[in-house]
Parts: sequence; C-alpha cells; structure tokens
Amino acid sequence: MQAKFGYNSTGMAENAVYVTKRSGETKLFSDEKVRDSLHRAGAEEAVIDEIMKEIHERLYPGISTRAIYRTAFNILKAKSRHVAARYNLKQGIFQLGPSGFPFEKYMAELFINEGFQSSNNIIMQGHCVTHEVDVLATKGPRTLIVECKYHHAGGTFCDVKVPLYFHSRCDDIIRQQEGRSPDYEGWLVTNTRFSTDALQYGNCAGLHLLSWDYPDNRGLKDIIDRTGLYPVTCLTTLTREEKFRLLGKGYVLCNSLLLQSPVLEEIDVGQGRRGAIRSELEGLCKKVTAFKWV
Repeated sequence: MQAKFGYNSTGMAENAVYVTKRSGETKLFSDEKVRDSLHRAGAEEAVIDEIMKEIHERLYPGISTRAIYRTAFNILKAKSRHVAARYNLKQGIFQLGPSGFPFEKYMAELFINEGFQSSNNIIMQGHCVTHEVDVLATKGPRTLIVECKYHHAGGTFCDVKVPLYFHSRCDDIIRQQEGRSPDYEGWLVTNTRFSTDALQYGNCAGLHLLSWDYPDNRGLKDIIDRTGLYPVTCLTTLTREEKFRLLGKGYVLCNSLLLQSPVLEEIDVGQGRRGAIRSELEGLCKKVTAFKWV
C-alpha cells in the first residue's frame, strides 16, 4: 500500500513511516536526510523534488532503505551520470573488494594526496613478532601505521575487539622502534562504522579512528566528497566486470583513470562508450577542494 503524505506547519510528514535498514533495524524515514544526501551529490533542486515525489509515492511501512536508494539512484542516472556517481559513493566503496586489498590501496592513495609517501602490505618487526601493515604512510617526522577493516556490505560494525587487537600490534611495533626519530601513530580505518565501545576504547588508547561518518564532518564520506578523490567503482557507465579489471590493473581513483584514458581500451571498453565514460569522469573529478584531514 502506498503512503500518501501531507505536511504540517513544521514541514514534517504527517504520516510518519518507519523504514528498515540493512542491519534489520528500523528508523523513522527522514525527508531531510534524503534531501541532504542528494544536495551533497550535487543534484539540482528540481531533480530533488522529482525524486522526493517518487519516493513518497512508493513509501510504505517497513520499506528498505536500499529500495529508497535505488529509486533515487535510478532517477539520477537518467538525469546526470556524474551526480549519480557521487550519490553512489557508499556502494562504490563496498565494491572495493572482495578481498579488501583495493580498499587498502585506495586508502594509500588518499594519504598520498595529503603529501605522504604510502606503501601497502609492509612487514614490520615488532618487539615480539613481525606484523603485516596494511598501509604505512610517512611524512616528515610522522609515520602512520594504518589498519584497514573493509566490509562488503552495510550494517556491519567494528566492535571493541578490533581496536584492542590493533592497539596491541601498534604497541609491539613502537616498542621495537624506541629511541628512533619517527613519531608513530596508529590509524584504524573502516568503510562502515565503529561500535560505541570501539570508539570509547580507541580514543582512550590514543588511536586515530576513521569510519564512514566518524569523526563528525571529517569521516571517509566527507574526505572523499571534499577532495573529489572518488573510487572508480562509483562510476555508473562501467560494468561491474570492467571495474574489477581496472582494480586488477591497480586503478582505484577516477582522476587516475581520467589521466590514463587509454586503459579503457585495455579493458575492452568499446569506442562507442568511451565518450560517455570520459564525460562522467570529467564531471566527477572537477569537484575538488582543499581539505586537510590528516
């Protein structure tokens, strides 16, 4: 049954509807949150109004947030591919798998953009045992030991065991380096979220925590939107198989693909589609601003 909405003097829908998140939890549908996400992607006001009208016509108690997302995404694709790609950011990050290594490489690229020298899968000697570090980033006196916790779907949290384990590894590495010049920092990064206990322990232990929306206004989604460093998996003009081929060749950033457009031929993209792909890349990569986050 479709839900018909009127609005009261505060602008809130009179017929409140609860929607179902991927985790199975329910929450009150927020018109404002959907509008904010569309604004952040760069959608025009008229398009946002059209999307909201369509969503309200399809809304019913218990509808999944995924269904709401698909409704908005499909309309955006028909209107503007690069805006749809920005709106597709979270799903694009989920596609940096299945192994999680592309996500680690992507994070290394984000640190490189901030002036760090970054490498993946570095073996470091600890005081007790050796450790494999997902990303090692250095800049001046700073050395960042980065652990990446990738999840391929939403609704998954990093619980307190994750920062507990990572903290012990960092301590072992730093103990081995005592008396040497670099200032070591432990960075724990996830593409989903941390549990309340994980945040409490990580902050108390002096770790730097970075998740999809933490810290406030400086989470992963904020960093990407402000720097314009979108992953190739956001693109709407490429098939999933073509995205996997790009990842296999080491391409994780859209701006790298824009600079190396001949790679489209290497992954067997037909000549007739390359113009549309390049147009999407240009629209996606032009939204770049300075944003210091590390």
